Amino acid sequence: MNKVKYYVYKRRKNMRVIGGRAKRLQLKTLEGMDTRPTTDRIKETLFNMIDPWIADCDFLDLFAGSGGIGIEAASRGAKEVVFVEKNPAAMMIIRENLKHTSLEDAAVTMQSDVMTAIRSLDGRKQFDYIFMDPPYDHSLERQVLELLREHRILRDDGMVIVEASLDTSFAYLEECGFRLVKEKIYKTNKHMFIEYQQD
Repeated sequence: MNKVKYYVYKRRKNMRVIGGRAKRLQLKTLEGMDTRPTTDRIKETLFNMIDPWIADCDFLDLFAGSGGIGIEAASRGAKEVVFVEKNPAAMMIIRENLKHTSLEDAAVTMQSDVMTAIRSLDGRKQFDYIFMDPPYDHSLERQVLELLREHRILRDDGMVIVEASLDTSFAYLEECGFRLVKEKIYKTNKHMFIEYQQD
């Protein structure tokens, strides 16, 4: 039995592309809490901060959910966006969203858990931006950063952007070989902008 087709999904009014060539197009997302789409307001704030550097970049969207962040990057001119998502229903929606926005030419999809994907990308690809929005309060942020230190798929001058709950601590960053560049606080969560420590 194919369980994928029994997931309910729809296009939500608050899930759309904010800027670029797919601007204003609505996106599909899973019902319930299987994915937690970044709201349009937060997504717009994020991309207002990084938009000047998105064109022609390589962008990795980890725990991609419905793909809203990676699709936004592709719409704004990223050279290639790699979407990593292990949930088959969510991956189906990412692919439908890419088709709907005509952004398939700038996308690579990997139905895989994040740790396996990072290991498989090592030596094959490096990224200017790595975005991750893992399930909250499971310490996955640290696990991913430790793996990124070991598998250098982030370019030396690249940046990791983490979406996390407000009470998530990043006090360990220096131990992992990273440093905090900027912290953007919202009402219910935050974005952490992280880069390698410079020698």
